[in-house]
Order: sequence, then C-alpha cells, then structure tokens
Amino acid sequence: MRIDLHAHSNVSDGTEPPAAVMAAAAAAGLNVVALTDHDSTDGWAEASAAALDAGIALVPGMEISCRTEEGISVHLLSYLHDPAHPGLLEEITKSKDARTSRAERMVTLLAEDYPLSWDDVIHHVAPGATLGRPHIADALVAAGVVADRNEAFASILTSHSRYFVQHYAPEPAFAVELVRAAGGVPVFAHPVASSRGRIVGERTYLEMIDAGLAGLEIDHRDNPEDGRAYLRTLARKHGLLVTGSSDYHGTGKPNLLGENLTSPEVFARIEELGTGSSVVR
Repeated sequence: MRIDLHAHSNVSDGTEPPAAVMAAAAAAGLNVVALTDHDSTDGWAEASAAALDAGIALVPGMEISCRTEEGISVHLLSYLHDPAHPGLLEEITKSKDARTSRAERMVTLLAEDYPLSWDDVIHHVAPGATLGRPHIADALVAAGVVADRNEAFASILTSHSRYFVQHYAPEPAFAVELVRAAGGVPVFAHPVASSRGRIVGERTYLEMIDAGLAGLEIDHRDNPEDGRAYLRTLARKHGLLVTGSSDYHGTGKPNLLGENLTSPEVFARIEELGTGSSVVR
C-alpha cells in the first residue's frame, strides 16, 4: 500500500479543489491519502465523494497552526477527529479569524511599497478557504513582484520581514489535548524543518507527549537527515508512531504526492486510535 498522510487543497493554501487532489492522488498511484487543510475541515465532503469515485481511501484530517510561548511555530496534524467537536471547533475558528485580520494588516504594510491591494489577495482565495500568507504570495506573483511562492517566502513574507505580522495560535500541548478530546490522532508535522524558521526544543516535545501526542512526521522533505535521526530516537523512546508524507500543495510547492510514505502498520494503528470520524473507503 502507498499511503501519503499530508495533502492540502484550495480550502487552505493548496492550489487544487479537494476533488482534484483526490484525482491527483489516484494518478500518483496512492492507495490512501489524507486531506489536511490548515485549520479547516470544509473540504472533507467533496474529497470523500471524489475519493470513492477514484477508488482510493481518504483519511479526513486537518493541520492545526500552533505557537509556543517563545513564539515558535508548530504545526499539528490531526487525523480522524470529530469535525463538530465544540472545543476544537472553537479554537480553529478563533485561529482562522486571526489569520484574516493578520493578512489584512500585512497587506496594508505591503501596499506601502508594492502594487498590492486586499482585493488582489482575495482574488486568490477560494470561497470559505483558510486565508494565509500563501495567498498573499500568489497576489505578489500575479503583480510581478516575485516569480513564485518560494521567492515570496524567502524574502518579502519571511517571518523576519518588516511586513510580517503574528496571529493567534494555540499552544501545541493544548492543541494535542483538543485533538484527543475530539477523538483524533495528533501527529507533529515536519518537527525539525529548520529551513522554515526556529524549531522547538525537547521541552515542547515532552509537553506534547504528556498531552497525548501520538506520532511524529519524520519522512518529510523539510526534515534534514540529522534531524530525522533525532526524531527516530525520540519516537522509539516514547513509543510514538512514525509517519511520512508529501505535504502536497498542488502547484503551490514542488512537493509531489507519494514522495514520502507511511507504512501500512502505522496507518492501521492511526485508524484504530481515531474515534471521531472514519476512513472513507
């Protein structure tokens, strides 16, 4: 079985509708794919129908944006949770609202130096989608300011840029607790992706493990080899699941569906642990 547990649609910052992601997953030879849009489950229904048509299994999921007390960004994958769980739903709604107000402030700052307006950004956001920096990047590309999203994030939209604005996000351990309460399976996404910014230390891992962390996404293109070795040691020590995935975003990133995979044994364990929703097959 070929299993990829991290993919995005245009419900967040991917470039393809959920149905197209399912078709692309089938074309890539996957048997199982997870839809994990940022702070949103709005793509589940469309993806479910399309997965059935494509003859692949769908793992309903989500990627939750978190932040430590020190201001370090952490992404938490949640699989098979209850999308209507009040506590989790309240928190992701709070985060989505904060993302929108953050984006508005960033666009105001950017407009001082670049030909960019709020309407330019909204043009790149699908109805109801979770708005984020990638949509601002797309508007900058359309305006001819940068060549692609990667250039935008390496320069104008980096967290060190004067245009960068923080937004509300829950602390990682609290997010883990919420996912567990919603019957989901929490997995730390690309934990040592230092090219994205600062990474957490051991204390954060231990806090998340104590809160119920189930696994670590180790086989991911943004995790360097030495970091993967550290993560495998941590996983063995604490009995954590080890996953691998692409973090597919359509044309928004070079990541290819199926470039990293999760074992059938780990997938089976995730399915056993998830009680909030079910694999669609």
